[in-house]
Amino acid sequence: MKKITSVFLLFFATISISTFAQEVKESAKTKELGHEDKNKFRQMYDLLATPNMYRTASGAPGPEYYQQQADYKMDIELDDKNTKIYGTETITYTNNAKESLEYLWLQLDQNIAAKTSKTPLVENAKIDPAISVAGFSRKYLEEKFDGGFKIDYVKDAKGNPISYTVNETMMRINLVKPLAHGEKIALNIKWNYNINNYMLDGGRSGYEHFKDGNNLYVLAQFYPRMAVYNDVEGWQNMQFWGSGEFALPFGNYEVNITVPADHILEATGVLQNRAEVFTAEQVKRYAQAENSFDKPVIIVTQAEATETEKGFSEKKKTWKFKAENVRDFGISTSRKFILDAMAVKLGGKTVMAISLYPKEGNPLWEQYSTRAVAHTLKSYSSYTFDYPYPKAISVNAQDQGMEYPMICWNFGRPDADGKYTDRVKYGMLGVIIHEVGHNFFPMIVNSDERQWTWMDEGLNTFMEYLAEISWESTFPVDRGPANKIVPYMSGDQKNIEPIMTNSEAIKQFGNNAYGKPAAGLNILRETIMGHELFDYAFKTYANRWKFKHPTPEDFFRTMEDASATDLDWFIRGWFYTTDYTDIGIKEVKQYYVSNDAPKDFKAPTPSRRNRLKTTGPMVFMVSNTSESFKPEMNKALEIKEIKTLDDFLKTNFKPEEIAKFDSPKYFYEVIFNKPGGLVMPIIVELTFEDGTTENQTFPAQIWRMNDDEVTRTFATKKVIKKIVVDPKLETADIDITNNTWPKEEVKSKFD
Repeated sequence: MKKITSVFLLFFATISISTFAQEVKESAKTKELGHEDKNKFRQMYDLLATPNMYRTASGAPGPEYYQQQADYKMDIELDDKNTKIYGTETITYTNNAKESLEYLWLQLDQNIAAKTSKTPLVENAKIDPAISVAGFSRKYLEEKFDGGFKIDYVKDAKGNPISYTVNETMMRINLVKPLAHGEKIALNIKWNYNINNYMLDGGRSGYEHFKDGNNLYVLAQFYPRMAVYNDVEGWQNMQFWGSGEFALPFGNYEVNITVPADHILEATGVLQNRAEVFTAEQVKRYAQAENSFDKPVIIVTQAEATETEKGFSEKKKTWKFKAENVRDFGISTSRKFILDAMAVKLGGKTVMAISLYPKEGNPLWEQYSTRAVAHTLKSYSSYTFDYPYPKAISVNAQDQGMEYPMICWNFGRPDADGKYTDRVKYGMLGVIIHEVGHNFFPMIVNSDERQWTWMDEGLNTFMEYLAEISWESTFPVDRGPANKIVPYMSGDQKNIEPIMTNSEAIKQFGNNAYGKPAAGLNILRETIMGHELFDYAFKTYANRWKFKHPTPEDFFRTMEDASATDLDWFIRGWFYTTDYTDIGIKEVKQYYVSNDAPKDFKAPTPSRRNRLKTTGPMVFMVSNTSESFKPEMNKALEIKEIKTLDDFLKTNFKPEEIAKFDSPKYFYEVIFNKPGGLVMPIIVELTFEDGTTENQTFPAQIWRMNDDEVTRTFATKKVIKKIVVDPKLETADIDITNNTWPKEEVKSKFD
């Protein structure tokens, strides 16, 4: 016996060594073909900035967080005849950074319109096959408009000249000595520039010229402005090329604006001399508006504006404003303006909703604008924080849609006879809601627009959608719901970039920076997180970062931190890639329960995990499905007919306990596949023979072990007639032809 055993052991050892050698060889081969972790649920340490004392891992400002202060005192004068602006300013800049600053950077954004601007040189310029005579003349023959800043001087507080260097749209102040932590410096600057006719030359501000000889001015970027210096990148040093908007520090403003005496003007801040610039009757009307919470009060009437626009006063009038804790300043002025206002109660304080518009905007603007402003303030405040500023102004400027603290310009006018379509009406309402909403993002939650357009436009578009559907449930929204972004996400990958792309490198700006982020937030709110968790986290982000400078990481981390929801898989896919959603039904099998094993039955291997399923008497699940599945082949479960199951229940449970058990009759195994790269929850709607439906949602984590396909079993009391994935189009699925079982022919848009 010992001899036989020894031989056997020798043989076993030989086999074992051989097997081990083979395993080592296979292991080495596998190692050679090793791969990095591509699991869609891996954490985002490779993409997010490292937390520190300035910005914590929770997404909140850290104990060492700081931001700079830039205060302005300005005197501005408008030359209406020559469409030119003159200004002097004193900037008081406070360095709150721990480090000293060797120099300061200011933004000269109007230099984009200078004759020497490089902006036109970075754009493609093809021959137009056909072009109007006026267009040809302007493009090839006429002298180019020169709208850049003309800097007369930069001086210190004592009047001594300060050295400066202009680099396109940026100006460096060359300090004599570094500005230390806690120190302040005063800069006195004098400048002027030619105001652009934005209807001809483009631009985010400028003037619109009317046939009656009047101009309507919307003035912004009109003064040299301090750039942001922060803990993330030091000085904001990217030039203004036109797409990436503005990154600015907060400060307090005192601004005096001199215009023709017959102009009506509004601007950022609180008007200090109302009695000097309005008539006594208009002052009285404004006081009435301050107590009118249900409808606007017309302060400057259409009759008054129509009469005023006929004059062209040679006299001047100065409007004086003060604004606290704002990041910028905007002005609008014209002798054509009608003005109305109403009060809005927000958190125990009264805010004024105001509109300025020429008679060409009526009857549309008088009926809707100020009411839309009031509605926007209420809607946005409910999801973030109570609007902190004293007013919000909507200005009717043709072909415009642009925002500044407390004031914005918005397009939308009826025809000459006062008629308008629903498209014009809702287009106007949409742009007013959007631009007024920008007071929250980025005027207060002050993200860096020059780097990340989506952080203000995307978040704001999402908030705009919520405000629009609360204005009117059938509002014809064009961005927000997940299905609205499908045409973009299913498009040619050569023309698509990830959301996390710098503003100047985006091909489809509206889809990338507005539509896709808004759709993503809606998916989070409606499908992944739910309203309660999402709204709490979103409000936490808004309150953590109001009057501060957040980054994308601060937003992502806060949304996870305040909701206890791991969103790395969603953020990575939706924001950092151009992957798309496509989840379908690959196969459906129907089973019935039997006492007898099918011919091809193989007993499952027992394990700790499936011990309960593999111990003791068995019941058998028999496939009753072929390629041509027929519902009439269903065989309902009758427990009494399945002896082992019936005996088990009677032996282990009391009759009253059995009475409470579920009683499924039919069993379906569904294989879901994922041709698309994005991970999403699987939302399933089951339709039964009697027409009733049942919905089940499987979290996105169902894909964590297999990114290609997953299987679920549905035990139902009724025969399933139809199965649909994502029935309400919640996940931006680009191909719904594979979403239904039995497969249905999807009608084309033409059909």
